[in-house]
Amino acid sequence: MKKIMGVLLLLLQLTACTQVSRIDLSGQWTVRLDSADAGMDGAWYGKLYDTPIALPGTTDMAGLGTPCSLEPALTKPQMLHLTRAHSYIGPAWYSREVEIPSGWEGKELFLHLERVLWDSQVWVDGVKVDGHEESLTTPHRYNLTPYITKAGRHILTVRIDNRKRHDISVKELAHAYTEDTQVKWNGILGDMYLEALDKVYIKDVQLYPDAKSHRVKAVVSVCNASGKACSVDLKLAVAGQTDGAKRGGLEQNLPLPVGDTEVELDCPLDNDTPLWSEFNPYLCQATVEIADSDIFSQKTATFGLRNMEKAGNTLKVNGKPLFLRGTLECCIFPLTGTPPTDKAGWEKVFGAAREYGMNHLRFHSWCPPEAAFEVADEMGFYVQVELPVWSVTLGKDSLTADFLREEARRISHAYGNHPSFCFWSMGNELQYDFNLLNSMVTELKQADNRHLYTATSFTFEKGHGDWPEPNDDYFVTQWTKKGWVRGQGVFNQETPSFAKDFRASIEGMNVPLVTHEVGQYSVYPDLSEIDKYTGTLLPLNFMAVKKDLEAKGRLDKAPLYLQASGKLAAILYKEEIERALKTPGISGFQLLDLHDFPGQGTALVGLLNAFWESKGIIDGKDFREFCSPIVPLLRFPKAIYTNDETFQAEVELCNYGQEELKDKALTWRVSFGADVIAEGKVTAGALRIGHNGQLGKIEAPLGKVGKAAKLEVCLALEGTEYRNRWNIWVYPKTLAPEWGSVKYTRNYQEAMALLAKGEKVLFNPDWRTTQGVEGKFVPVFWSPVHFPNQAGTMGVLCNPEHPALADFPTDMHTDWQWWDLNINSTTLVVDSLNGGAAVVEMVDNFVNNRRLASLYEGQVGTGKLMLATFDLEKALDKRPVARQMLASILKYMNSEEFQPAKLAGFENMKDVFGTANNKKQAAEGIY
Repeated sequence: MKKIMGVLLLLLQLTACTQVSRIDLSGQWTVRLDSADAGMDGAWYGKLYDTPIALPGTTDMAGLGTPCSLEPALTKPQMLHLTRAHSYIGPAWYSREVEIPSGWEGKELFLHLERVLWDSQVWVDGVKVDGHEESLTTPHRYNLTPYITKAGRHILTVRIDNRKRHDISVKELAHAYTEDTQVKWNGILGDMYLEALDKVYIKDVQLYPDAKSHRVKAVVSVCNASGKACSVDLKLAVAGQTDGAKRGGLEQNLPLPVGDTEVELDCPLDNDTPLWSEFNPYLCQATVEIADSDIFSQKTATFGLRNMEKAGNTLKVNGKPLFLRGTLECCIFPLTGTPPTDKAGWEKVFGAAREYGMNHLRFHSWCPPEAAFEVADEMGFYVQVELPVWSVTLGKDSLTADFLREEARRISHAYGNHPSFCFWSMGNELQYDFNLLNSMVTELKQADNRHLYTATSFTFEKGHGDWPEPNDDYFVTQWTKKGWVRGQGVFNQETPSFAKDFRASIEGMNVPLVTHEVGQYSVYPDLSEIDKYTGTLLPLNFMAVKKDLEAKGRLDKAPLYLQASGKLAAILYKEEIERALKTPGISGFQLLDLHDFPGQGTALVGLLNAFWESKGIIDGKDFREFCSPIVPLLRFPKAIYTNDETFQAEVELCNYGQEELKDKALTWRVSFGADVIAEGKVTAGALRIGHNGQLGKIEAPLGKVGKAAKLEVCLALEGTEYRNRWNIWVYPKTLAPEWGSVKYTRNYQEAMALLAKGEKVLFNPDWRTTQGVEGKFVPVFWSPVHFPNQAGTMGVLCNPEHPALADFPTDMHTDWQWWDLNINSTTLVVDSLNGGAAVVEMVDNFVNNRRLASLYEGQVGTGKLMLATFDLEKALDKRPVARQMLASILKYMNSEEFQPAKLAGFENMKDVFGTANNKKQAAEGIY
C-alpha cells in the first residue's frame, strides 16, 4: 500500500509540474458589428457581446452583415464575380472568456491569430493592448504579458477592421484584398491560441541550406526577458522529417544579455542527406533547444536541402535544368471566400495541379497561409509568392511602400524556411516607380538568399516589361522587345504552324524567362456547377446565364456550349505549352488558368472549375501528354495537307526529369482510325536534361488517303508512358465541286429571286460586307464582361454526323482545320430567323447568348436555302479546306437528304448583307 501511495504522490507531483503551454481559442465567441465605427462604450470593452459566432470563421459564415438582395441578371454587379450572401465591411468586435492557468504566472504570454483581414487591435479586461497589426499575409501576434498578471478568468476582446488601409491595387483587384476571388471577409482564420513561454525563449529560427556543401546555417533569435543576464545550453539537431534519420547537429553554450540575441549556427549535414526537388521532396526537421536549470525553450522548423539558381538564361535546381509547368492560384475558394488554413484544403489544390502535370504554382498578388507551403513542401512544388499588390501607381504613396517593405520582411520570416518557396515577385503587373521596385529586390536579396527574385510579374509600364530589370533573377513576361512569347498574340493572325517557337523573341536574354498568364481562353459556364455553391457565395452569374437560356428555350444547349468552347481552349493550351517547351531559353510557363477565375467579369478560362474539379473537357492523363517532366514533341509546318504531299516532321523531346535518358528510341505512327498510314522509329541515343532538338525526321507520304480525313500523328518514348499526339487533315488534291442543280450566288436579291422560283440556292454573301460578329479562330479573351469590346464568339459547334458535313471531317468543336473558314467569315446573328436549322453554329459569349451561325439551312417559299457566311468562293485552289466544305455542302444539297425545315425571317434580312461602307459589327454585348 505504501508503494502504491508513493506512486500516486509522484504522479500528482508530476502533474502539478506539467504545465499547459498553449490554450486553443477556437470555438464560441461573441461579436458586435460596428459599421458606424463608433467604437465601444467603455463598459463594453471588458464584456461579452450578444451575438454568438464560431471562430475561426467569418461574419459571412455566421450569416451576419447585409444580406444579398440581388436577383440573377446579366448585368453588373451580378456578372462581375460571385456574390456574397452576407456582406460586412467595417470594424467588428470579438470577445470571449479565457481561463488562465495558475502555472502561467511569471511567463511571457502571447496571442497568436493566424490570418486576419486587415487590421487588428486587442483588449484584455477592457484595457487596450499596445499597438496593432495589419499584415494581410502573416499571423498577428501580441505580447499580453503586461496585461495578464494573474490566473483566472479574463475577457479577451479583438477588434478586426477589414476596411482598406493601403493603396495596394487598381480597382481593388489584388487577390490579397478583393471581392473578385476571396472576399473582404471580417473574422479570424486558422490557428488561434494563447501561448505561455519561459522568460528566456526562442523567438525565431531561420534556416539557410546549401545543397552544394551539404550544410545548413541556422539563424536563431533568442529573447531574454528575465531582467538579468544568463547563459544557456543551445542545441541544434537535424533529422529527416519522415524517416527520422539523424542528419546533423551541434551544441554550444550561449551567453544571453537582457533583450534579444541572434546567433548563427553552421551545421554540417550527412553527405547522404537527399536533396529536395519535385521528384524527391525530402524534408529535414531542425530542432533548436535552449535549456538551463529553470529555462527550457524549443522550436522546430522544416527545410529542404536544395539550391535554386540561375545559370545564364536557365533555371537550375540542384544543378539540373528546371522547367516550370505552372498555373495561377488567385485565392479562389468559392465555398468560403477565404483561403483554407488546413492541409486538406491545399492537398486538393496541389493534387489537382499535379494530376494535370504541374510542378509550379504562382500565387498572384497574395501569399498563402502556412498549410499551403507545408503541402507544397511535401509534394515537391515550386511556389512563386507575391507581395499583396497590383498597382499602377506604386511609389506615389510612401505609406503603402513602407507597408509593403514590412510585409516582405514578415513573409520572409514566416515562410522563408519552406523549400517550396522558390520564387518571389514584388507583385502583379506593377507600374510607376521602378526605382522603388528595384531597391526592394536588392534589399530582399541581401536579407534572404533562399529565393530567386523579380521586380514584377510583367508590366505595361512604358520603358519596362520587355526586358529584365537590372536586379531580376528571372523574368516574367508576355513579350520582349523582340516579339511575343505566348501564342495568344499570334494564333488568330498567323496560319496554324507547329514548327514555330519563341527563339527570336528571347535572343540575348541573360536571365531565365517564364511566360506570363498564358491562355486566358474563355470557356462557356458549366451550369451543372450551380448546385456546388453551398457556402457563403452565391453564383448569381451562373444563375443569370441559366435563366437567360431558359427564357430563350436553349438550356439544353448549355452542355454542348461548354464542351465546344472547352475543347477549343484545350487545343490552344496544348499549342501554347508546346511552343514554350520547344524554345531553349524559356524556363517555364504560368497558365491563366488551369481552373476557372470566377471574378473580373466571370473569367471562366479554366479546363477545371473553380473547385479544382474536372469539367469533362480533358482529363489529366491526356493533358500530361504535353505537360509532363518528359514530353515528346514534333515540329511540322502546317495542319492542312493534300494527298499529293508528304507529311514531314522533325522529332524533339524535352527531358526535365530526374536524369539523362540513355539508349532511347522514339516510335511514331500516322494513322486513320485503325488504319496505319506510316510508322517508324527514331533512335535518339542520349537525351540530356533540357530541350533535345533535331533528333530525327518523320516522313509519311499521304497518297494512300483517297478522301478527306483527319489523321492522328503519335510520337512515343519507347518503353515509357510518355507519348504525344497531334491531328492533321488531308484533302484530295483535285476536287471539282459538283454543282448539279444547286444555284450559287453572293447577292441577296438574286438569292430571293431564285428561291421564289423553287430553286436550291447556296447563298454565300461576301463576309466582308455582311453584318454580324467578326469571324475569329480564338475564343473570347478572358471575359466578355471585363473586356466587352471584342468579337464575342467561343468556337464552332456542329454535329459531325450531319449529312452536309459527311465529306468534311470534323469533330463537334473547332480544331485547327477550321482556321481558314473562321478567319474568312462573318458570324451571322440568326435570332430573327424562325425555323430551318443551323448546320454550323458559333457559340456566343455567355452574356449575350445569341443564336449564331455560319452555315444555316431552311426552306424559303418553294425554294431550299443553304446560307454560308464563310468564304467558299475565293482562291479555292489554294484553300483545300474551303473547297472541301463547298464540295460536302453541294453533295448534300444535291441529295434526297436535303429537305430543310421551313424558314421564316430570311425575307427580312436584306440590310444584313450590305456593302463595305455600311457594314456594322455586332460584337458589342450588354456592356
